[in-house]
Amino acid sequence: MMINFIKSLFISLFPVFGLYVFIDCILNLLSDSFLLGNFGRMLCALGIIVFFAALFLKPVARTERIPVSYTLFIVLTFLFSMVSDVTERNVTISHSLVSLLLLTGWFVYLWWYSSFDEREQAEISVGRSLPEFFLEDTHKNEVPSSSFKGKPSIYIFYRGNWCPLCMAQISEVAQQYRELEKHGAQVVLISPQPHKYSASLARKYDLGFHFMVDRNNKAAELLNIHSVNGIPAGFQLLGYQSNTVMPTVIITDKQGKVIFADLTDNYRVRPEPETFLRVLHTLNNKNAR
Repeated sequence: MMINFIKSLFISLFPVFGLYVFIDCILNLLSDSFLLGNFGRMLCALGIIVFFAALFLKPVARTERIPVSYTLFIVLTFLFSMVSDVTERNVTISHSLVSLLLLTGWFVYLWWYSSFDEREQAEISVGRSLPEFFLEDTHKNEVPSSSFKGKPSIYIFYRGNWCPLCMAQISEVAQQYRELEKHGAQVVLISPQPHKYSASLARKYDLGFHFMVDRNNKAAELLNIHSVNGIPAGFQLLGYQSNTVMPTVIITDKQGKVIFADLTDNYRVRPEPETFLRVLHTLNNKNAR
């Protein structure tokens, strides 16, 4: 999809653009041609850089609740740079254009980049049996989804190790592993990424999780949760395919019937592990009757 391709370029270029502006403004502030507007642009770019850097340095599973004060900071530094440009000499339209691009890019990220089109839920509707699909374990052995029947199963489709929100989501689930185990549930983590990355994740979380690879996105396509050109441009150099999966969580009962499905329409919004525990608690109470 062309829109996804544009998004993949945007998310790779926008943080780099912010870093470029920050460095350029620093150099300007150290020169004899100091412009006050560049101080505002530097702070605006710094806010953007810090946000994206923090995603990787201290990953969180969801960022839909970005504090209003954070966006307000970016808006105020933008306004400061624009007002300064009006009052100063030796300012060209390119300076103001840079400020405008920083602000526009921030809102494009919040309101356009992170959202998906409306998602089709027919294949994974609650009450419907999950269609069988085939995965591969970290040793490239084929595993049918029917092999997970017999226990309640939590299927977490994640984009890959490159995605900090996905990694934070998995970390959250790992912290609740004992509680999930008490409810008799198994966790199946599925990504279309190369096997070596899933194997690395399996070594990191030495738990009873099933780390599976959806080779060529076949299961995601069957379930209609695949994302064409869904990874940031450039990550292909690390071995990732351009196509990935939209973050999805499916919980099935022992018979493989769907009892819960989260098909988020925004990659920055993920269900919390407490939600899984409530679903499993309800299922266990129902079975105990």
